[in-house]
This record gives sequence, structure tokens and C-alpha cells, in this order.
Amino acid sequence: MSDKQLEKTPPEYLSMLSGMIGLLEDARRTAARTVNSIMTATYWEVGHRIVEYEQDGKKRAEYGTALLKRLSADLTKRLGRGFSRQNLQQMRQFYLVFPPEKICQKASGNLLADETSEKGQKASGNLPQTTRKAPVKWSLAYIAGLFPLPWSHYVRLLSVKNADARSFYEIEALRGGWSEPQLDRQISSMFYERTALSRNKAAMLKKGEKALPQDTVSPEEEIKNPLVLEFLGLKDEYSESELEDAIIRHLESFLLELGTDFAFIGRQKRLRIDDTWFRVDLVFFHRRLKCLVLIDLKLGRFTHADSGQMQVYLNYARENWTRPDENPPVGIILCAEKGNDLVRYALGGSLNRMLAAEYQTILPDADLLLAEIEKTRKQLELRKKNRSRK
Repeated sequence: MSDKQLEKTPPEYLSMLSGMIGLLEDARRTAARTVNSIMTATYWEVGHRIVEYEQDGKKRAEYGTALLKRLSADLTKRLGRGFSRQNLQQMRQFYLVFPPEKICQKASGNLLADETSEKGQKASGNLPQTTRKAPVKWSLAYIAGLFPLPWSHYVRLLSVKNADARSFYEIEALRGGWSEPQLDRQISSMFYERTALSRNKAAMLKKGEKALPQDTVSPEEEIKNPLVLEFLGLKDEYSESELEDAIIRHLESFLLELGTDFAFIGRQKRLRIDDTWFRVDLVFFHRRLKCLVLIDLKLGRFTHADSGQMQVYLNYARENWTRPDENPPVGIILCAEKGNDLVRYALGGSLNRMLAAEYQTILPDADLLLAEIEKTRKQLELRKKNRSRK
């Protein structure tokens, strides 16, 4: 909206527009919180059933790793993504770290004494008798009421080995309304240890409540959180911009048209290292080289951080995606900043010189890739101009 249009716009309309934006943003946040609540309860119950199955017999407990691997394959086949062995192990750990007696104690106010919400009061008044195993009659809605934080918060909390520190971060995250980035920042900066050593603990806690600009999570980001999309079975293929997405899609088609050597594996393929999600723009398998090819597009200038990030991707792919009979993966970094187009090849570890030379000989020529990126960009800019004229 231009300045002239703003001058002509009645204040009542601007007030209504502002109110609608606020309403819709609140609705998105509420939707994300609701999904997160049910997701947390579901994953806790999955962990409960895994532990219960293991404890039912010594033989079952002995092949715990094999059980998770088999369960991962069967659930993925039936329900899609979100059930890797690592994810299932996390759900199992979640139940063990937050057993029934502990979460009931929190709900009754022993841990969260200052929790006075209507939901908290209702939960504390209807607590069933607990044993080591969770009562069979617990519904997902009831379990959800016992876990006030989103699943992503609990995933981060599970990485805290010290039980006292974990409880501290859980309480402070709930009390201060911390976003997941804020919780991650506080854990990474050893906020618990610094508070414990401080002479003025109240001042430290007050300071910890303040969020930094990078801690803010928009309603759109909450809904598009990979964990939420994974739980709902939705594909997570959005990109940072339409331009980047269009170039990636075009490169995918272009490489497949070069011949039969490239076999498409995935676009925006996600990987998780510790508690952080990453995405590789394009992943192919090269039949002649017998290796995975990871392609990452950068719309800005090439930096050393881009190279380092690709090396992380290659290390992960070598350990988790590469089969025993395949060669180490190779990465291609495409930088598409105007006037600074360049292609960088990053080679996976354990490559001898002969194999490395073969990689660079067989893979697409750098100039060919640069020309295709520039061609695609010009086509997109022309298309945009034509649409603006209509």
C-alpha cells in the first residue's frame, strides 16, 4: 500500500485490518500449540508402549536396538516420515525421563507451585493412582494436559543430562514463555550453572526472562516447524524464497535431462544432527560414480561457512545415507548471486586422488551449471515483468 493510499484510507479500516491480522496470528499460534500438545502426548505414549513391551520379557529387552529398527521400518512403511530409529529412541527416552509418577507430581503442584491455570487446577484434582507403568485409561487429552511445553522444547531438554538442570530449564521455559530458540540459547550458554553460581539469583532469573530478537518465532514458523509437519504427515518442501525454489526445481529437471546417470533421491531432504534440523536442497544418486550427490544453492556470496556446512552434510550422508558398496558422497555448492556466480565441488572424506579426479571429470561442468542458473534467473525475471504488466 502506497503512502497516498494510506492517507486516503479511513482510520477505522486500518484498525479493523490490524485487528484481523492479530486475530489470524493468534489463531495460527493456537493451532500450532494444539498440534504440539497432542504430538507431545502421543510421543510420550509411544515411548510408554515401547518400554512396556521391552519390560514384558528379558529377550525383548535384549534386542532393544533391533526392536526400534524393525518398528521404525514398519511404522514408516505404514505412516510415512517421522519414525526413524533415532526418533523412536527419543520417544522411549522421553517416557523414561518423564515417568508417570514424575509428571503427576508436577501436575499436583509439587514442582510447578506457581502454576495456577484452570487446566493445571483441573489436572491436579483428578490425578489417578500411579504405578511404574502409566494407567491404561489415560487419554491423549489428559496426557497433553500434563505436558505444557511444545514437543520441540522437550526434545531439547532431553539433551540436558543433569536432572536438576533439566528441571530448572523446564520450569523457567514455562514461567518465562520461552520459545525453543530461547531455550536452546539458555542451555547452550549454561544459564543454570551461571545462575547457581551467581550471588544475585533473582537478578539472573529476571535477566533470563528477556528474549532477544533471534528468539522470536513467527506464527508461520510455528506451523511450519519440521516436527509439526512431520507429525501431521505433511511434506516440508517450502524454500526461503520463490526464486530459490524455482531455481532448485529447474536444476532438478536439468540434471535429470543430462542423461541416465543422475537418479533423483529428494528435494529439501532433511537431516537432524543432535537437536538441529538441516536441509539439503537436492540429493541425487550418480550411477557411474556410485555415490550420492548433494547440491546446495546459495543466493548470496560464497563464504567459508557454506563450505563448512557442506562438509557437515557430506559427513552425515557418508555415515547415514551411504550404503557399504557405494563410494563417498560428493557435494556441489551453487552460488547464484548476480555478478558472482560460482560452483564449488566439495568431496567427501576417504577419497583417493584417482577417485577424486574421476568425480570432477564426470560431474557436470561448472560453466554449464552457471549458465543454466543464469538462464533460469532471466526467465523468472522476464516472467515476473510480464505478470506485472497485466
